[in-house]
Amino acid sequence: MLRLRSCTLTQLLPSPYISHVSPLHSLLSAAAASGISPAASPGFAAEEYLVSACGLTPAQALKASTKLSHLKSPAKPDAVLAFLAGIGLSAAAVATAVAKDPLLLCAGVERTLAPVVDGLTGLGLSRSEVARITVLVPGSFRCRSIVSALHYYLTLFGSMDNLLRPLKHGFWLHGVDLESMVKPNVAVLRECGLHDCDIAKLCIRVPRILKINQQRLRAMVACAKVLCVPHGPGMLRKALEAVAFSDEEKIATKVEYLKKTFRWSDTKVGIALPKNPMLLRSKERLQRVAEFLISELGLEPGYIAHQPALLTYSLDDRLRPRYHVVKFLKQNGLLHRDRDYYYAVAVTPKVFMEKFIFPHNEAAPHLAEDYAAACRGEVPARFRFT
Repeated sequence: MLRLRSCTLTQLLPSPYISHVSPLHSLLSAAAASGISPAASPGFAAEEYLVSACGLTPAQALKASTKLSHLKSPAKPDAVLAFLAGIGLSAAAVATAVAKDPLLLCAGVERTLAPVVDGLTGLGLSRSEVARITVLVPGSFRCRSIVSALHYYLTLFGSMDNLLRPLKHGFWLHGVDLESMVKPNVAVLRECGLHDCDIAKLCIRVPRILKINQQRLRAMVACAKVLCVPHGPGMLRKALEAVAFSDEEKIATKVEYLKKTFRWSDTKVGIALPKNPMLLRSKERLQRVAEFLISELGLEPGYIAHQPALLTYSLDDRLRPRYHVVKFLKQNGLLHRDRDYYYAVAVTPKVFMEKFIFPHNEAAPHLAEDYAAACRGEVPARFRFT
């Protein structure tokens, strides 16, 4: 019976996928062992099939089986499983896809799935990318419209890697939503001055912005423009990220928090936010950073307002370790006391080593070692000053 099933499946597959059928043999063996076949039963034991042939857990199978109650035999699911194995899906990937969308097992191989794969590979996607798409959006994979939708999204997001990020978090819109919602929203963003590269970055980080109505989107843009004037499209994009899905009351609350935490006046807030709108989204970590910069380092609130990028760096991995190095160098006369701390924080790790560590190998041979320890959260004895 297993040999007959395999021959039948091979005949069902379009020729480009025949060479990839072998990974399905283990699935078919399990199905055959469970006695699930048209000849063995007048009906279709969907729940058993989902466990033995598709690899679902009993709980997943129980939930998914309700959508397959109309099936009378495993013929169509067998063909789909063979096809999925043929395009490179592992048993685990098949289980994930079927658990997400049991109706995938009801899709027509020749009528739907094969044309979809041909269309996606025609867009330049590799077999592995097609397989990932199948697992991430199986419900859309059984619709031929996925090809045109994916073509648009690839253009919008700029690359497959960029698109995969929101797909992993459940983002997908196709068909009427693409035409009635996504494309008009993209047009609004362009009208507001965002370049395509900025739109792509915005959509990668906040894909939900493509799903809202235009009136709400325009309100977000208006709020963002208040924050980022007079900066360009790049800053407008960051401001949109910061205010996305926050109403005026929430934004006002966050602004008050910034004023209290950094001892800023309205004027200072007006200086800091246009330079770094993302401060509105970083409330959880700002308190510790503020205590370090103001209480330990003694930086003036006005200085921080003019250099708000300081607030974007990690306290434990960057701000504190580099402060220890700068303080050590100044205490030992190896660095001018007026040297700006912000410069030491802002440069890349490579430049920091070149400017602040390597020039002092002779005078301070343990400096690199001590800096590495500070980055691990330690405070070497040489960095302790009374």
